[in-house]
Amino acid sequence: MKRVLHVLVGLFCFALVGCSGASNEMAAGNIAAVNHVEGTAINWFSVNGYRASGGGGRQCCIVLPIRWRPGLILNIEWEVDSDPYAYSSWPPLGTDGYLAEQAKHAANYKRYRTTAEVPEWPGTDSCGLKVHFLPCNQVKVTTSCWGYGSPNNPIKEPRNMKEPAVCPG
Repeated sequence: MKRVLHVLVGLFCFALVGCSGASNEMAAGNIAAVNHVEGTAINWFSVNGYRASGGGGRQCCIVLPIRWRPGLILNIEWEVDSDPYAYSSWPPLGTDGYLAEQAKHAANYKRYRTTAEVPEWPGTDSCGLKVHFLPCNQVKVTTSCWGYGSPNNPIKEPRNMKEPAVCPG
């Protein structure tokens, strides 16, 4: 009888582990940047350690839960080039002068870091993660399946926004 009880308790615990694991299922999705700030470039960005190019387009991958749950916090880091077209006045590519200008230019890159909460998505309708870079080093994130510019996309800020002379706060 004692052995049967141990087996039943073991099966019950196993069932509970299976139930709790269902809400913690994870899946990989694409990660993308959308730069809204005129005259700047996002060289790269990372979300929870998953690094991607800031040049637009989708890249693989970031791992997110299949189902949204409260408290999903992202740690976002990124590097900004505030003069992305400076190279047009540099010496020819491949020369020592070009390399020197490039090193001097790269010394002016700025790095930022923030956290953002992942907004709720319905059911399992997450379509990767899009990080929107806004003026004053603000970010918004979305997992919306609707593309930027769609009336159904939750991010409404326009592209090519000017950086204010003084940021609030």
